[in-house]
Amino acid sequence: MIEIIPALDLIDGKCVRLTQGDFGQKTVYSSKPLEVAKHFEAAGLNRLHMVDLDGAKTGKPANLHVLEIVAVETNLQIDFGGGVKREADITDVFSAGASMVNIGSLAVKEPETFLAWVKKYGGDNLLLGADARKGKVAINGWQTETDKSILEMLQDFAGRGVTNVFVTDIEYDGAMAGPSIELYRQIIKLLPSIKLIASGGVRSIDDIDELIGIGCDGVIIGKAIYEGRIKLEDLNKYVG
Repeated sequence: MIEIIPALDLIDGKCVRLTQGDFGQKTVYSSKPLEVAKHFEAAGLNRLHMVDLDGAKTGKPANLHVLEIVAVETNLQIDFGGGVKREADITDVFSAGASMVNIGSLAVKEPETFLAWVKKYGGDNLLLGADARKGKVAINGWQTETDKSILEMLQDFAGRGVTNVFVTDIEYDGAMAGPSIELYRQIIKLLPSIKLIASGGVRSIDDIDELIGIGCDGVIIGKAIYEGRIKLEDLNKYVG
């Protein structure tokens, strides 16, 4: 069974969604993220993917106060990312109530540092967030493209003990055109031992079922929920 993980993206403490990572294409869905999180919990969901977009842009978490409130007021298991660059940031995120910390850009820029943190905190507590555009890794809140292949990067990390990863194909994110099935199929075929969470583009229950069919372990869903294309009650069959 696949794990359903609703997304809660934050700018200025508000729940937003970007289209294809473009800060100029921002939609504000709620100024009360706690209410949004409680809505997910009431529907029986257990996880929450919280992204600090301000932190991703500036290089330091900026919405820890929202994390703390949601962690205190709900029982959701929260994975938090965005701007985590230093070990002190990891400590701050855990202290604010996150169950897991997502590391993206730093893992690309300083892989040895990331791997040392995985060893220290455990692979189940640190998640590798890998973002791609046209098969190449993107960093810094999707604003900077690299020449490194997403498959090559994941293969490198998998060979050194990283087992939990969520992958976002930026061109699919927020586009409501379906998930990046081919990319996920390639990853699973190349690296069957990793636990892959798909992120971006999911628009329907059929998309979720297709991700189950190719072997994804989890799926992050954002815009489809916020715009009512996927109703929370329709996700009941996936909640154990």
